[in-house]
Amino acid sequence: MRYASETQKIRMLLKEKLFNGYGADIGFGRDKIVPHAIAIDLPVPTAKCEGDDPVNLGGDARRLDWFKDNALDFIYSSHLLEDFSEEENLNVLKEWSRVLKVGGNLILVLPHEEEYRSHCKRSGYRSNPNHKIVSMSPSYMADKIGLVGGLDIVETSGIVNSYSFYIVARKVK
Repeated sequence: MRYASETQKIRMLLKEKLFNGYGADIGFGRDKIVPHAIAIDLPVPTAKCEGDDPVNLGGDARRLDWFKDNALDFIYSSHLLEDFSEEENLNVLKEWSRVLKVGGNLILVLPHEEEYRSHCKRSGYRSNPNHKIVSMSPSYMADKIGLVGGLDIVETSGIVNSYSFYIVARKVK
């Protein structure tokens, strides 16, 4: 069964200027945020969203060995970080920051876990068992981004699309 991707739902909310230059859409689920993004996912993505974009680089999102330090202008990821443990989360953010150029944007779309679980309960859906971060929220992500160092948060949304939020951080050093 194919369903509308989170990317389709949030594309209009994000500003195109965030996606200038060379960048990656990590865990893209067959629907890249912008056509020129490098699509990174498992060799066979598990999501079956609307979209036919092919995987450009297949592998583990925790290690971006394809890229040198300071190589990309942006990294976008939607609904992926919540699938990693808290320790992995910090390491993933550090790795993604490593490949961003100074001035580059890290754009993350995530479920506010409390809102997500309430939404599932109201809608009669089973919540995703892969979500490992029960405390996932804007404040949780702000704390994690603060621990990475060298990233400044430039924008955080409230709840969008029933249970999601986005956060934009810029690499400053």
